[in-house]
Amino acid sequence: MGRLPYGARVARAEIYVSTDIEADGPIPGPHSMLSFASAAFTADNDLVGTFSANLVTLPEASGDPTAMAWWATQPQAWAACRAEQQEPAVAMVRYKAWLDQLPGRPVLVGYPAAFDFMFVYWYLMRFAGSSPFSHSALDIKTYAMALLGTGYRATVKRTMPRSWFEDQARHTHVALDDAIEQGALFCAMLAANPQAQTAPHDPGI
Repeated sequence: MGRLPYGARVARAEIYVSTDIEADGPIPGPHSMLSFASAAFTADNDLVGTFSANLVTLPEASGDPTAMAWWATQPQAWAACRAEQQEPAVAMVRYKAWLDQLPGRPVLVGYPAAFDFMFVYWYLMRFAGSSPFSHSALDIKTYAMALLGTGYRATVKRTMPRSWFEDQARHTHVALDDAIEQGALFCAMLAANPQAQTAPHDPGI
């Protein structure tokens, strides 16, 4: 096999890493990521692996009063995210290694991606030194807006086609449950998009 031209990149399949985080406030640093989970899917809805961890809170951080008042209404989810806590420096290094071994280039998928990606990226950079996602984050709500031709704020789960939610469990606010649920939703959207199967692969970031 001949050598590739200088600067050429080998295309790799994308792996859609549906990720959900639970936190005790709106931003990382002043507040902590309590729990996070990822479910890695291929474009054809094959779940190839999962990762989850509950984290020790940051020593310099504190819970936001509004967030903590909400957590007080969710005792089961709170108990789930406080069990078997790991130090962030341990969990994020393990998470980065898990992302690196996935069979494709990881793209974080979130609902909303802006919130989940913010925490995951901050924690990866602080505790693991780099992010395998780079800046690749895909928002499920935005993707649905484009498919349905609706306004962003009008695009909510109750207005989406019921076929996108077949055989899905309810949202539990337990990170791994929600990551799997939302990954299946995103794969259903991919299947509903006729362009998804024919669009050229972009090997860039």
